[in-house]
Parts: sequence; structure tokens; C-alpha cells
Amino acid sequence: MLRRNSPKEKVSSKESIIREMTVSDLSQVLFIERLSFRPPWSKRIFLEELTISAREYFVLEIQKKIIGYAGLSFILDEAHITTLAIHPRFRRKGFGELLLRFLIARARERGAAILTLEVRESNRAAQNLYKKFGFREVGKRRKYYLFPAEDAVIMSLILKENLRL
Repeated sequence: MLRRNSPKEKVSSKESIIREMTVSDLSQVLFIERLSFRPPWSKRIFLEELTISAREYFVLEIQKKIIGYAGLSFILDEAHITTLAIHPRFRRKGFGELLLRFLIARARERGAAILTLEVRESNRAAQNLYKKFGFREVGKRRKYYLFPAEDAVIMSLILKENLRL
């Protein structure tokens, strides 16, 4: 069953809004997905993810056009960023920061003590963004990515003061 949008899960800035992803968003999301990842997730994967109660997916809109999206997965007191993408034309304009700030706040709101993610070892721009928000490199996953084959850097952010990496 898909969750409905709720006002507490919306964030807006001057010209953008972040809201829960719906099935009707998938054509725009899949377009950005294909521009951003190899191999891209399929429509079937997104449809399955949207039905899992421990997962939340959001879109970032400007004037009702989706320019980015992201997802979180929750297990016990841990949150994991499953995906985060911004349309190439809108990168390096602060929208990735806006979406990441939202995900961090949402993970805290859900009671997560730690937030983790994987990022391509060669994706220095994304790693720098995560570091700007306090994420630290905590490990690697060998050959995690395909096309091209590459290691993933595991990064974590402590959300509760009493934890340490």
C-alpha cells in the first residue's frame, strides 16, 4: 500500500518543494534515474520500494517539475540513504544540499541514531557534499558498482550525540 502525502513531510524554499514520491511521479523520476546511474533502477524496483513501510521516497519539485529525488530506508535506529539524484541541469545549484538537509531532518524525526550511504569512490563532488554535512568515511564496499565496476565509499553521520564512529 502506498503512503499518502502528509503536510509534515513537505519542505519548501523560495521556488522548490520536497514531498513524498507517488507512482504518478515515476516517469520523471525514471528519466533522472537514467541520466544519473548505471545501471538505473527499473520502474518495477521503484514500485516495490514505494510499498515497503520501512522505506520513504521524496521528490524535489520546481514549478511542479521534478528535478530530483531521494530515498531513505529504516531499520531499528538506523537510516540509510538508498538513492539521491538531481537532474544534471540543476546540479551545483544547492538543490542536492536542500534534499540532503531534508533527509537528515527526516531521519532524525524518525529517531535514527545514525545515517549511512554508499557513494562511488570517483564521485568526489558527492563525497564533498556529504562531508560538508558531517558525514565521515567509515569503510568501502569492493566492486559495489557496475558499469563501470567501482568500489563504494561507505559514509556515516551520527545523529545522536552519545554515539561514535
